[in-house]
Amino acid sequence: MTNENIDFTKSEQYTLSIRLSTDGFSFSIYNPLGGSDFYFRSYAVNTQRSMAANVKSFLAETDELNHSFKQTNILIHTSRYTPVPLEFFEDEQSETLFYQNLPKQNNELILCNVLGKSNVVILFSIDKLTHLYLSEKFPDARFFSTVSPQIEYFCTRSKKGNNDKLFANLHNNSMDVFGFIKGRLQLVNSYSVTTREDRCYYLLNIWKQVGFDQETDELHLTGMPEQRNQLMDALKRYIRHIFIINPQADFNESHTSRIEEIPFDIQSLLICE
Repeated sequence: MTNENIDFTKSEQYTLSIRLSTDGFSFSIYNPLGGSDFYFRSYAVNTQRSMAANVKSFLAETDELNHSFKQTNILIHTSRYTPVPLEFFEDEQSETLFYQNLPKQNNELILCNVLGKSNVVILFSIDKLTHLYLSEKFPDARFFSTVSPQIEYFCTRSKKGNNDKLFANLHNNSMDVFGFIKGRLQLVNSYSVTTREDRCYYLLNIWKQVGFDQETDELHLTGMPEQRNQLMDALKRYIRHIFIINPQADFNESHTSRIEEIPFDIQSLLICE
């Protein structure tokens, strides 16, 4: 738990951001008007129980969530998402578009994030009972796929300089990858990977398939510090320009920058607000 001068008597000024993943939950509370008010906490889940059962326990056992907040964001870390170009998106076609790309599952709700900077819509799913519990607790909450704020952040970053860019965010058991050519999103995908060798394989294969240049284009890594540094060392002989996204440098105007353990997708959401 990280607690930086949080005053819950002022909670109605604060933004609450909850991140739900099968490997654990976490949440941050901060003051969007600035200052040093910041709070972050992780919550372990029981992997033998359903997402809805874990969410129900999380909501019941976490006293910090019982305050009133100015804004509540809920991020869903899942590989069940698909991008749709904004010009082709029609809200009533969400389910049809989603299930053209992903196998159907029972008892799930399809939600969407319209991303203005990158002109893309992310369709993603959430378990209906999980959504019900969260909506009852936070009636005005906004729901996001964890890739959505990353796309918006990376879209802005991709336009710096003239080189095309591939971004990768490393998680314990997966990796999110985003490709931009001339500042436009060309690729977003998540891979179930745990080893450095598998991460290298996917990144180099994507690099080749998309047609990035080994000498001029850029690979940017974020996520788990030890793994990303090892990955950088392994890929140096194949890709000339590899960079680590350092939250302390990239988020120097935000108090979240001092806290390495905060998931990058939460950080990117706070920055893109």
